[in-house]
Amino acid sequence: MASRKILVMGASYGSLLGVKLALAGHDVTLVCLPQEAAVINAKGAIVRLPLKGREGLAEINSKKAPGKVDATGTDADPSGYDLVGLAMQEPQYRSPGVRELLDRVAKSRKPCMSIMNMPPLPYLARIPGVDPAKCAESYTDPSVWDSFDPKSMTLCSPDPQAFRPPGEEVNVLQVRLPTNFKAARFDSAKDTQMLRELAADVEAIRYDVGGGEKVELPVKLKVHDSVFVPLAKWAMLIAGNYRCVKADTVIPIQEAVHGDIAKSRAIYDWVVALCVGLGADKADMVPFEKYAAAAQSLGSPSSAARALAAGAPNIERVDRLVQSVAAQRGMRSADVDEIVKLVDGWLVKNRRKG
Repeated sequence: MASRKILVMGASYGSLLGVKLALAGHDVTLVCLPQEAAVINAKGAIVRLPLKGREGLAEINSKKAPGKVDATGTDADPSGYDLVGLAMQEPQYRSPGVRELLDRVAKSRKPCMSIMNMPPLPYLARIPGVDPAKCAESYTDPSVWDSFDPKSMTLCSPDPQAFRPPGEEVNVLQVRLPTNFKAARFDSAKDTQMLRELAADVEAIRYDVGGGEKVELPVKLKVHDSVFVPLAKWAMLIAGNYRCVKADTVIPIQEAVHGDIAKSRAIYDWVVALCVGLGADKADMVPFEKYAAAAQSLGSPSSAARALAAGAPNIERVDRLVQSVAAQRGMRSADVDEIVKLVDGWLVKNRRKG
């Protein structure tokens, strides 16, 4: 496959995807803050991740990859790229500069792959039985998505868990749960084929661990025909991430899930039932047991919970989106209503302080 040029808005999860694509020989430009761009351009994007059967972490620097990773600001021109990745938190897309770049991306009609937990509003138009207009209030500013054609948008579930290690420079990302990115196909066969070729290139990466030994790297890009596959993350987010939010404090994901495992299972199964009711294949949903086992290693509060505790006036509202989609199906959960109420309460308090 010829080398592709990929623009990624966001340098956190964006750098994880970007470094993997650079290792596969493709060129990636990350859109980020000026101080982040300066460090990435000078020192490369660095990703640390565990290797199966080995102690410690492998440290991969994009400067040593066959492809190139560079960084820029919001003045990027999307017309010069083959694919655009959306890897910022949903509230960030209304920020000055970011908003205008997003609109240029939309009007370029370049294929666009979101790796947000919150599906972009245009993607919902690709899900049978969902009215995006009835979901608009779940978004910080739904108008930023107005110029998109749903046919040019797909969704990739950001299942890997990664974080910026405290005390490290902003170009370093550490993976704690090395699962795969799961993308839905595009509407277009041509765009989907490009995505499948990128996935095959990532699959073929072999990393030299020394002594002439080369091993596979975790965190692959998997492409699925079903538009529902990325929605498998919804059950995890509602049963774990958003339940880190309590009335006056936040708790780790592990505690949120395992503190009342029966309740966690009930919430998880309810969200899975919602997705299956929309048309998802039950086999594409992650079994609760597998999720609960993974949650044992998640000893920190979710990013949404941490943001609320830090005073954020806006966060991604997958909780409210799931509630809204369920209402369109005539479904309701008292547990989900309680989650939404708690998050609403934190946001009201944070905005008053602001």
